[in-house]
Amino acid sequence: MFRDRADAGRRLGAHLEDRDWGDAIVAGLPRGGVPVASEVAKALGLPLDVLVVRKLGYPGHPELAIGAIGEQGVHVVNEDLLRRYPVPLGALESVERRERVELDRRIAVYRGSAAPLDVTGRTAILIDDGIATGSTMLAAIEVVRCLDAATVVVATPVAAPEAVQRLERRADEVIALAAPRAMGAVGLHYDDFTQTDDHTVARLLHEHPIGDRGSRTGP
Repeated sequence: MFRDRADAGRRLGAHLEDRDWGDAIVAGLPRGGVPVASEVAKALGLPLDVLVVRKLGYPGHPELAIGAIGEQGVHVVNEDLLRRYPVPLGALESVERRERVELDRRIAVYRGSAAPLDVTGRTAILIDDGIATGSTMLAAIEVVRCLDAATVVVATPVAAPEAVQRLERRADEVIALAAPRAMGAVGLHYDDFTQTDDHTVARLLHEHPIGDRGSRTGP
């Protein structure tokens, strides 16, 4: 049981800090993953960023992720699922347009005019506050793969064992402080699981002592 996301991040950071991470980047999945990632970045002395992704849900069944979109125009789809469950082109485009609006809104709120940290050839440490099914993190992994990260590490305070197995097929390493069989909802493993708002995400990015905007690449 973790007190809150900051406590979980400090404990996760302590678990990771005995390794040499080189020029790795810590990226939190908004919203709840960013407070955890902020503490990990502080512990490891690494830059902090967010990885803004949006799942593309199957039309009429949004919980079924058939793909994902991310920054810099990244677009990935699950070809196996599309072969099994064909989707009219127009319907898929409609889903993507809707999710792209929300993705762009979040990027503008979190970063303003700052460019994302460049993960090309580097280790990307992807962090969420907990992983129940793994669908969102799988989408995040695909995005950083498309952005040419050299190594992808998933780290989280708590994850379902089944989700860990799924993620291990795509990530180079998956680290979970706890993997209880009876996972349930992520919030059950926190004393305080108050929703993280957009303002908090933007503040943590701005206040992080290492991830200053001057070090970022791009326009």
